[in-house]
This record gives sequence, structure tokens and C-alpha cells, in this order.
Amino acid sequence: MRFAVTNIKVFVTIFLILSAGTLFAQDNNVSNDWKMTTAGNIHMVIYNRGRIFTWETDYPGLIDIEYPPGSGEEHIGATGIMIGGIKPDGSIGITAGDMMKAPDEFWPTSSPWDTIWVVNRSEDPVDIGGLLSDDTPDIYRPAYRAISDQDFVCRYNDYFILNPTFGGPQYEPHNPLYIDVIQIVYSWQSPPLNDVVLYNYSIIPTKFDIRGFVFGFQFRPSIGREGSNPSTDDRMSYVPEYQMLLGEDGPGGPDGDAISYIGFQLFPPEDVPAEEITWTYIWGVGTDYMPDNDVEHYSEINTSGVIMRNQESFDSGICYLSMLLPGVVAVGDTVKVQVAIVLSTEGTEGILKNANTLAGLKSNNFIIPTAPPAPPVVVEEMNKSVKLSWMPTTELNPEIFRDDARLDDEEQPFEGYRIYKSTLSRTGPWTLLAEYDVANNEFGQNTGLFHEYLDIGLLNNVEYFYAITSFSKPDMVLNWPSMESSLYLSSVSIVPGTTAPKSVGEVTVVPNPYRADVNYRDYNPPWEKPPTGRNWMPQDRRIQFINLPGDCVIKIYTAAGDFVAEIQHENPDRGYEDWNLTSHVGQAIASGVYMFSVEDNSSGDVQIGKFVVIK
Repeated sequence: MRFAVTNIKVFVTIFLILSAGTLFAQDNNVSNDWKMTTAGNIHMVIYNRGRIFTWETDYPGLIDIEYPPGSGEEHIGATGIMIGGIKPDGSIGITAGDMMKAPDEFWPTSSPWDTIWVVNRSEDPVDIGGLLSDDTPDIYRPAYRAISDQDFVCRYNDYFILNPTFGGPQYEPHNPLYIDVIQIVYSWQSPPLNDVVLYNYSIIPTKFDIRGFVFGFQFRPSIGREGSNPSTDDRMSYVPEYQMLLGEDGPGGPDGDAISYIGFQLFPPEDVPAEEITWTYIWGVGTDYMPDNDVEHYSEINTSGVIMRNQESFDSGICYLSMLLPGVVAVGDTVKVQVAIVLSTEGTEGILKNANTLAGLKSNNFIIPTAPPAPPVVVEEMNKSVKLSWMPTTELNPEIFRDDARLDDEEQPFEGYRIYKSTLSRTGPWTLLAEYDVANNEFGQNTGLFHEYLDIGLLNNVEYFYAITSFSKPDMVLNWPSMESSLYLSSVSIVPGTTAPKSVGEVTVVPNPYRADVNYRDYNPPWEKPPTGRNWMPQDRRIQFINLPGDCVIKIYTAAGDFVAEIQHENPDRGYEDWNLTSHVGQAIASGVYMFSVEDNSSGDVQIGKFVVIK
């Protein structure tokens, strides 16, 4: 049974198109959570707090929306949903997922279904929160079936805040609307939707009816290379033909030239006459532009009907885009809102193309044909070579994959495998090494299927990345292209080399001499590279001790005999160890001649050697 939201009062669709908040005093018994999308080309952080912009996580090198993968390009600053309305007592409530002048106002509870559940389309239906209980939300019954290749499911509300302690400019105490929000995010692995992430919000009043219901976004573009202050030279504009708000990065500057733009495209509710919806588009530069209370927020930002002129200069800023719906949303009704993040490397033309593609799939609840699952891969690392094997198993066999979303009734949608290689990272760039497909049909090269690939001529002790994907036949009835499984999700890291020798005697240092004037990170594959998400730094320097026995200790000294560092090596399958030219007290070493000793812990044998560092 397909997943559906019942009792829908209003249907609203919002498209976000693209070419650390502060926590406050809060009940500790909550299900704060975050996850990363990895299926498609958009790598972004998903939160269960009504925000898209970051809050405290332990994710290293955090970029909220990175596109393309591995580019290190950020796209957003303070961004989150806003929901407002008039309560029966006449007071106005505004609940925001990210307000630069106030703490977050959406929070999860401690219920198990309020954490973020990741459900894949290839999986059986999942009981969100484990065994269903009497208070499990109806939207999760009888069990949740994924729509996309990666669905992220959670719930939060605006009334679980306890004794907030405000910091910075004073914002009036929170006036909750007593709404539950069920958030489901879709992410696809194959074109034409692998540049799309779709947010689904189901908003449910739980205590009283709400008049003047408004849904909107606070958005701050921050486009450019992360770590270079990318929010300093952006601007916003409104495209009325598409009801689209665009954010652009200024040319040059410390963050460079952006790969893509960012924006919002809003679609009116299907069952509400367009002339009855009030649109508001407001922007300003600096935090002084933001409202100081809910009344100002509601009347000026969300319901004024003002459409401001476009920003001309690249002064950055923050904008608000919202729609006021007519009538009353009653207790128990559901307002369904969808927000898509869509990116393109083809400028505005690519943005509009992706928007049109996604809009055309709305009537089918965005259910599309999908790719077969990637096969299980076995890796054998050898001397200057690597062997990849991917025989199907009983538990995972892409060759018998079935897809109910196809219209061609194909008994075997699976068509073949592709083998890719990258010398840089799991996000590519990728080189296609081989393609094997089913023989004797009208698709592909008819090579026949193979399940093994040997890559030779590699450098030992250097990291390579490989991915084995599965792809399908095109759906000729639906006129849908062949779908391919995710490169990122199937990628593996491989370091070819020899096994450790039995004892010391042939230990060598490479490179020797080490030259600081050589840009080792531009080698292919790179000899030095920083962790994902940041630029190269001096602590990323690297020399390597090779031909090490499986259990030994390396000690490094200056030519004068002063101790510098010690490295333990305990790996019989790997005969090398890296060192970042930093002493045991965390200081970068100077130029000079250095001595090393390697003691075999099994035999007690010791080898002495030297290397040179030139800075």
C-alpha cells in the first residue's frame, strides 16, 4: 500500500531551487537528531527542529547544503520554516524553525518516532518507532513505505518548549499555536531527480482552530566556498512568472564564483483559488530589519501582501517568502506543505528545467521508477593492483530486482553493471572503467554480464576509490530513462600494496627528501589531502614509512639526538605508516636531517635510517 496523508485540508507545494543556531534551556529528554542525505548529488543535513540551517552537531567539516558533492560549496545561512495564525482569543502566534533574533521554537519530544528515521525504497514497510503503540501518529500506520531512495521521517511541535532563556536582542515570549509537524524528506539517487531534495510537511493543529493560517520561509543565502565567509556578497531577486525567489552569489570575492544559485519557487494550493491567496515577499540587509515580536512578524513579514523590488547590489541580507491561506484550519485537519531543494550546474535554465520536471511528477506523488540496488562488493588489495568482485547473493541480488512503478511490465528491469574509479574522493570525479550489460536485447552494448574486474598499474600505499553500480532498462512506455544506483552509496576506499614483511631491514621513507615547496596535494592521486569539508593545512603534510613489519614501533629524532615523535604500528596486512611531520607536542618540525629507528616487537631487531625535510 502506498503511503498517503489522510484528512488533508489544504495542499501547498513550495520548491526551493539552487543552480549554528544556539540551543537554550530545554528539557533534556528530547530526541534531537540529524542525518545526511547521500543518495543523490545534494549532500545536506536534515534536522528535526523545523530548520534547514545548522545547529550543534558532531558532524566534522559541516556544510549545510553541499553541491556538487565534494565541491565544498555552501548555499544557505539562517533558513527555516515559519508557521503563523490567529488563535481563538485573538492573539497572534508565529512559530519559526530558525530565527536569528530568537531561539528555535520547534522541538521534538522524547518519543521514538521523533528521531529521524531513514527508510529506503527497496526496504519493506517500517514501523516508525518500533512496535506501534496507541499514541503512534496515524500518519505512520500501518507502516511507513518509502517513496524515494532515501526517506527521512521525523516529528516535532511548537509547544514542547520549557522555560526558554533568550540571548541577544529580546524577542517576546513564544506564543505556541499547538501544532504538530510531521516532516518527511525525499532524496533520489538517479537522474532526473538526483539534484532534488523534497521536504514534505504535514501540519496538524492539536488544541484549537487557526484563522489566517500562513506558511513561509526565512531564508539567508550564503553561497560560496565554505570557510571563506560565503554570506558576504549575495543578493536576492523575485521572478513572478515562476513565483520564484532566487539567491545569487556575487562574482569573485573571497568565496570565489559559485557553481549554482539558490531560490524558492512557491505553488498555490490546488484546491484554493489563486486570487484568495495573499503572497508576501520581503527582504532586508542586517538583523535590524527583523521583527521584534509576533504581531510585527505576522503583519509585516507574512501577511502584508508586499512584493518588494529586487535587490540590485550584492549586499547579502535575509528574505521572507510566505503565503496567507483563506478560511480556518480546524483541529485535526492537516495542512500539507512540500518544499523542494533543487540544484543545477546549468544556471537559471537548468534550475527551471529541474523545477518543471519535479512539478510534472506531483500528480503521481513523486513515485518514479528507481534503480536496482548496487551489488555487494568484495575487494582484494594486491601489489600495485586491486580486484573487485560483485556476485549477487540471496539477500541482495539486483539481477532479479522488480519495480512496481514502471509501466512497461518488464519482468527483469535490471540491465547491467558499471565500474567507476576516482583518485580523489568518494564524491568523485569518477572515471568509467567498464560497463557490462545483459546480452541479446535492444539496450546497451550486449557485452554479457561479468562479476569481476582487475585494475592494474596502481601506486602502492595510496588511496583509490571504486564504485560498482547497477542500472536498469529504460521504461519505453513511461518514456523514462535508465536509472542507476548511487555512486556515493556504493563507493569503497582501497589502498593497494604488499603485506608487511616478516622483520625490519628494508624500511624506507618516502618522499625523501620531503620538500615544502612541492604541492603534493596536486598529485594524481594526491599524496596529501585534507579531511572532507576543509582546505589543506600544514598539519596535512605527509611522509610515509614503508616496508614495516606487522608489529613495530617507529621513533624519530633530530640529527642531534633529540626525541621528536613515536609511532606505533600494529597491522600485519599493511606495511606502511604515515606521519604528518608534527612532533609529540603538536609542533611542526623544522628543516633538517632526521634519524629514525624501527624496532620489531616480535624479534627485537632494529633498523636505523634517516630522511631530510626541506622547508
